[in-house]
Amino acid sequence: MAQTRSIKKALSYAVPVTVAGAAAVTVGLVPALANSAGDPDLPEVTAEELVAKIAASETEQLSGTVRISTDLGLPGLAGQAMGGGPRGGSGAEDGSDADPRAKLMELASGTHTLRVAVDGPDRQRISVVEKAAEYSIVHNGRDVWAYDSAANAVHHTVLPEKSPHGDGESGADEDGKRAGDASGLDGITPQQAAREALKAVDGTTSVTVDGTAKVAGQDAYRLLIKPRASESTVGSVRIAVDADTGVPLKFTLTPKSGGKAVFDVGFADVDFAKPDADTFDFKPPKGAEVTEERLDGARGGAGAERRGEPRPEHREGKHGEEGRGLPSGLDLIGEGWGTVVRAELPGDGPRAGTGGADSAEAGELLDRFTDEVKGDFGTGRIFSTRLVNVLITDDGTVYAGAVTRDGLVRAAETAGPAD
Repeated sequence: MAQTRSIKKALSYAVPVTVAGAAAVTVGLVPALANSAGDPDLPEVTAEELVAKIAASETEQLSGTVRISTDLGLPGLAGQAMGGGPRGGSGAEDGSDADPRAKLMELASGTHTLRVAVDGPDRQRISVVEKAAEYSIVHNGRDVWAYDSAANAVHHTVLPEKSPHGDGESGADEDGKRAGDASGLDGITPQQAAREALKAVDGTTSVTVDGTAKVAGQDAYRLLIKPRASESTVGSVRIAVDADTGVPLKFTLTPKSGGKAVFDVGFADVDFAKPDADTFDFKPPKGAEVTEERLDGARGGAGAERRGEPRPEHREGKHGEEGRGLPSGLDLIGEGWGTVVRAELPGDGPRAGTGGADSAEAGELLDRFTDEVKGDFGTGRIFSTRLVNVLITDDGTVYAGAVTRDGLVRAAETAGPAD
């Protein structure tokens, strides 16, 4: 249903956007604490020095094994709705079984093992290892290949040419890169999660150095980030930073409610040598169904086609807003740890529809997994996880973020009309 897709769209941006904004930090000049037994004995550093070390890291080549564990506390049925169908199912909205933007949503729950190889900003390979299958994304220059071995399906994206001025005219961002947006590689390695968490610096967070540790066989410092905003559902973020290279080796986000980490991603082993060049070579296996997509950098300029089939109409929204920032129809409210994403549902509200069986089933699911809430905005229902809360108002607006229920209600009450 269109409403379900819109809610999924808001949710898919709620976690990374909130963590990115939420990780605005005030760097405290607190030296490393005394080492516990077995931890490496490293020179003392301040939080300011450690953050600077991360920012100054020039390491662009590495390979290794990454373990990622996500526990948002989602009900099983809701998890399926967010993550798409089972492997080998329809998955992406354009019908591609291997589209990375759909497949990587499966990492939103459970524990997964990834093999990672990086050789600068233009060459990366990530493989999700499963018992009976493997899903790989290979970025090499302008080509992004995604392969689902279970479905024997390939999704090929041709990225736009980089602007010679780095001004984003070709769909690149201010750094002249678009790979993460197209391939879905952003946020699933410790380096990328830490980079998002340290993008902004303001007074909403305390940052200290919390001792040392051994991670993936490397000596590391532990950076501890804690929010001051009362509406945040984030308790702490811990980043293990390689003492020699400044590369983040482990990223752990724990909710304010306590318990196990909501998001934990870290290297089990790592090698900082340059990966072999053929690591980033890919050719579609014989008999694989290949879906082609080309991003021309223009607004709404994404088109896809399966080889041997007619070309469908261009898809809008996924790469809108001139290929950068939030897609069309999404707004941000607040800043720092209190950031909330707002989106508009199609139609007249969450219960709007034909009145048939599909509409009735959607209404039953809404009632089962949400609680009613009222405020100056009117009436709505809230869906809660251990980190992200979502408010769906009766007039068809979705508010989502790593904030408390009261924080969402305040955001809805203070928000102006949507663009």
